[in-house]
Amino acid sequence: MAGAGGRAPDVAVLHLARLAGFGPGRLLDPFDLDRLADAGITPDRFPADVWQRGAVDGKRYAIPLDTHPMVLYYNTEVCKKAGLLDGSGKLRPITGAAEFTDALRAAKKATGAAALTVETLGPDCITPWRIFATFYSQTGGTVLTEDGKGLALDDTKALKVLDYMATLTSEGLMVRRTDYPGAIGVFNGGKTAFHLNGEWEVSTFTNSKLPFSMTRVPALFGRPTAQADCHSFVLPHRKDRTGSASDEAAHTFVAWMLKHSVDWAKGGHVPAYLPTLSDPDYLALQPQSAYRDVIDDVALDQPAWFAGSASPMWIELGAVFSGVLTGSRTPGGALREAKNRLRKLLDTRNPLGNGGAA
Repeated sequence: MAGAGGRAPDVAVLHLARLAGFGPGRLLDPFDLDRLADAGITPDRFPADVWQRGAVDGKRYAIPLDTHPMVLYYNTEVCKKAGLLDGSGKLRPITGAAEFTDALRAAKKATGAAALTVETLGPDCITPWRIFATFYSQTGGTVLTEDGKGLALDDTKALKVLDYMATLTSEGLMVRRTDYPGAIGVFNGGKTAFHLNGEWEVSTFTNSKLPFSMTRVPALFGRPTAQADCHSFVLPHRKDRTGSASDEAAHTFVAWMLKHSVDWAKGGHVPAYLPTLSDPDYLALQPQSAYRDVIDDVALDQPAWFAGSASPMWIELGAVFSGVLTGSRTPGGALREAKNRLRKLLDTRNPLGNGGAA
């Protein structure tokens, strides 16, 4: 609303995958790349794919601060009991869906409890979508076309993933019915080996003194990708922005934040500013730095107005894929319903417009 009125704050934060829906050129102003370069912020200091997503029609509207991917939390005591750790106390590499299933079975045998917990139900339940998006991206498939304007869901690849998701709960390897706080509580209880979620819960488990660590989501279906989004800096539209002292200050602030993002990384997010990834202070953060190389394998939603973090697509498809995990939908039925909902979203006009000058 502030951007629409031209009286916005100097700088704001937006999820990168939601950029297409926030009127670049109308509700958002572009960054001055020369001014950023003077402050040491240049494209070569960011992952190429992530950097590219911040541009619309050749102008730079978003500067990525981090990426926050789906990761795998693991209880080190349970995994040790199940024989899943290496000599250094880290989870042994897992490759392929069969190996992950075997690991879950071993953990369940060791404890008698379900080996994996995730959010499977509840209001605005989005984790089932994020799990599907992670595994489906590993097959090489995309949900939408590259421009975000068409449906690209591959039935064969999607069904392979949905069948596997259904098996996890039907075989009793994953807790079938739990909301978001419940999934956190189950893992915090200390008998569950694994938890799939965004990396931001690292503080929760650290504060509870749970014996745990974190790693990348294993490559179960081919590629080592993980669903993610990125916090990014944007410039809400202001009528008096160009050439103003406050605009110069906004660029200076963004550059400073990127160069001092180690503190931000303590909360689990992986810095997008590549020099930070080799900073000794960042490398000393454990387990936060253990999964840092996922920065090159993040899978963001295609640039549609209805996609990105907490978007209509996440909520709509989260509800559909929730049924696969709880057992109320078959994989085939869920796929049909997901495609129906995606078509409706594609046929719905962007309520914030398609950019253009204010």
